[in-house]
Amino acid sequence: MTVSKNYAYISPQDYLEGERVSPIKHEYIRGEVYAMTGGTQTHNIITLNLATLLRNHVRGTGCRAFMENIKVRIETADIYYYPDLVVSCDSRDRNSYEDFIRYPSLVVEVLSPTTAAFDRGDKFGDYRQIETLQEYVLISQERVSVECFRRNTEGRWELYTYTKGEEIYLASVDFRTDIAVLYEDVPELS
Repeated sequence: MTVSKNYAYISPQDYLEGERVSPIKHEYIRGEVYAMTGGTQTHNIITLNLATLLRNHVRGTGCRAFMENIKVRIETADIYYYPDLVVSCDSRDRNSYEDFIRYPSLVVEVLSPTTAAFDRGDKFGDYRQIETLQEYVLISQERVSVECFRRNTEGRWELYTYTKGEEIYLASVDFRTDIAVLYEDVPELS
């Protein structure tokens, strides 16, 4: 979640050095740094539920699933974001020792009321610049709802929505699960 802003220009190198020792996470957008706040229990439960499923699903496939603490570098936009979940199946990320990835195939954000508009708008616009990205998934923590934006063969983004009682399909990693599993242990939504 973006809550505060430092208006002084910071180089990507200075940002990365500072981020390695900072007690809080920051996102970097074209020379500006934005502090992030902690999430809710619901946010954490949903993220952990999907992260566990995805980690088990991609184990041994050459893909890697990361949760919350790995940045995604969008070079064309001069940005570093911390998605809630990200999967990379690209060997260039597997052979890197950086604390960020550059070639994700799947990015997942669990929506918060304060960041939902940004996640759907500018952030999605930035993520679309990543050539390897095949799916961008938005999960609501206020109701049982998943929006999956999938890049089609023409390079256009198509929306697939999933609600209560449905099975979610993530084509980028050939993964299926009942939507109820994502919301397991979220009392007000289960």
